[in-house]
Amino acid sequence: MMRSILALSGLALTMAMAAPATAAPKGCPPGLAKKAVPCVPPGQAKKLYGVGRPLPADTRYERIRDYDRYGVRRPAPGEIYIRLDDDLLRVAEDTRTVLEIINLTGKLLR
Repeated sequence: MMRSILALSGLALTMAMAAPATAAPKGCPPGLAKKAVPCVPPGQAKKLYGVGRPLPADTRYERIRDYDRYGVRRPAPGEIYIRLDDDLLRVAEDTRTVLEIINLTGKLLR
């Protein structure tokens, strides 16, 4: 009786340890791979930047040069505007520190 309990518990432990070994390798879903901050869900990506904080080094963004389209003034020397998902950020060019966040949702539809 004791042997069968030990054998069953050993078998259960072996099976539990085998499941992670056969799991698929960690990767990034195709939809998240194309986001501004790759492999990070949008809700978590928003937490990665804020006013006064530098952008993460691997952040992909679109630099904005058409200020009239977005209804913003020309940035001061050493500052740039970038588009990151649905936000427009005014950023210090040399340190990549976020100076201002402008939400674009609905702004481009007007």
